[in-house]
Amino acid sequence: MFLLLLSHSLWIIIISNTILAIWTVFRDRRDIAVTWAWLMVLTFLPIIGFIFYLFVGRKLSKDQIFNIRHEQKAVMDDFKVQQQNLIRSRSLLTKRKNLERDLLLSNLLLETDEAILTQGNQVQLYTDGNEKFDQLIQDINQATTQVHIEYYTFSSDHLGRRVLHALEEAARRGVEVRVLYDLGGSRGTNYRFFQYLERLGGEAQAFISSSKALFSSPRLNYHLHRKLVIIDGNIGYIGGFNIGDQYVGEDPKFGYWRDTHLRVTGSATAMMQIRFMMDWNTTCRRTKKTRIDIDADYMRTQFERLAEYESRSQGVPMQIVSSGPDNENYAIRRGYQGIISQARQYVYIQTPYLIPEDSILESLIVAAKEGVDVRIMIPCMPDHPFVYRATEYFAKYLTDNGVKVYKYNHGFLHAKTMVSGNNIASVGSANLDYRSAKLNFEVNAFTYDHQLAGHLKAIFEADLKQSTLLTTDYFANQSRWLKLKQYFCRLLAPIL
Repeated sequence: MFLLLLSHSLWIIIISNTILAIWTVFRDRRDIAVTWAWLMVLTFLPIIGFIFYLFVGRKLSKDQIFNIRHEQKAVMDDFKVQQQNLIRSRSLLTKRKNLERDLLLSNLLLETDEAILTQGNQVQLYTDGNEKFDQLIQDINQATTQVHIEYYTFSSDHLGRRVLHALEEAARRGVEVRVLYDLGGSRGTNYRFFQYLERLGGEAQAFISSSKALFSSPRLNYHLHRKLVIIDGNIGYIGGFNIGDQYVGEDPKFGYWRDTHLRVTGSATAMMQIRFMMDWNTTCRRTKKTRIDIDADYMRTQFERLAEYESRSQGVPMQIVSSGPDNENYAIRRGYQGIISQARQYVYIQTPYLIPEDSILESLIVAAKEGVDVRIMIPCMPDHPFVYRATEYFAKYLTDNGVKVYKYNHGFLHAKTMVSGNNIASVGSANLDYRSAKLNFEVNAFTYDHQLAGHLKAIFEADLKQSTLLTTDYFANQSRWLKLKQYFCRLLAPIL
């Protein structure tokens, strides 16, 4: 009798769990791959799967998405209308080589993200964290009007305190200081860390949420993964470095930290500033912080500034491109796909997480089979075990299909770069994975400049000297247990 009762109870649990899993997954619009991945987790891991879903699978609420889109639409519509004719008339790119590729990619990014093509930008490229943060702190120390900072990680460690001290001194001088950080990415950092800064007149807040967000809305997706700094409206930073000791090589687990970041002066900083303002104001809708007034006078000033740079033939043409779960155009992913599909000579990619969506995966393979020199560089060690095993799976799949995949051996590779042809490149926060494509808020700089592309290509080739080419024999000699983990993690790829 007891066994019969137990059997019936188990069947009730299994049937109820299956019905609830189907309802949970299908009540929101998702990719087919994501849907099946969640069905597998929820069906085969009763209770545990639902707890995992609570933290990882829940989508942004419709009111949050509406607020984000409202901020974007209010600011960018006029910019887009103004520039559509300029790009189509080729007036912004007529002096560049490879004009057709430039036009196709720049128009794609304008249409998908309203990303304005800016002119006359001067760019410094950093691959070492100490050099980047020394320069950043120096720029903050020289700020006279405002410092806006937006990072996925703002750690309360030695480097974090160095940056915070510079911000506090700036606030003491009367500089407008605003800090936007991701609560999940900045584990151990909370509002208390910024209390003294706020007493001096600065402001800091966690993106789209209050300090109690992890309790009131437990969600591990939809992070602010952007890394932006704008100083006095004239200096901008964009790339892969976060604020934390590991990013300057002070974490024994990772050793040397290899990343890529840009310091920009020129009209692109206006678009970085607008991106920050929209993110700040979106978050202010749920906090008591002061909104930034983006009024008609401010917009007119930015129009005039962009127009001033349009006639300059010197400098780097650049588009600041954003993507996130608030917009299903997935602009950065489509930008990546545009670069790959239009490549004729080579595509060099650096990414810590290689879990590409099918469209990117096929573009890479098609390019390689057409004779394009496609090379991808990944880290030699994991910072997330499941993600790294999935990365290994896709590295093997791409290797089997003619793509050259390298493992960087000199520390941890965190750069998110793509360079192709004579002049097209991308540097930013977006990895080549599902999370960056659809789940996180990202920002990249897409550039059209022979010198900068050549510099990034040379850096990649220098990194090759400290890397190992992964071959079919390399993967064939891996243990069966490791291969099993890779296959299993590949099944979870859409939700990693």
